[in-house]
Amino acid sequence: MAAKQSADGYDLFEDYGLIEASFAQQYGIRLRHEKDMPYSEFTTLLAGLDHETPLGRMVQIRTEDDKDQLKAFTPEMRKIRRDWQAKVAKKMAAQNPNWVREQLGGLQAAFKAAYGSKDD
Repeated sequence: MAAKQSADGYDLFEDYGLIEASFAQQYGIRLRHEKDMPYSEFTTLLAGLDHETPLGRMVQIRTEDDKDQLKAFTPEMRKIRRDWQAKVAKKMAAQNPNWVREQLGGLQAAFKAAYGSKDD
């Protein structure tokens, strides 16, 4: 099974401790004691975790885009978000080398639109 890491804001394997704590908090389920939970049930419950759980708070930090909320982030929260963005970008670049070129092309176009080019 591949790691679940994307815009969802979590990694199924690296964040498993947060997932366990969140299931215990929200559902009273101790995952280490569950022997027969079908994967489909696990993923449904995982998707239903709210923002007050340990995983929910982490996902909220990693995926926040509201500029006012970002201004209120502590240095530790900024580092968590920055590290997550770097991890996702690295994975995207490994999966699709053209993605890096596309991103750079978009950045160049934005700079050109904002500042013009030397040729203009």
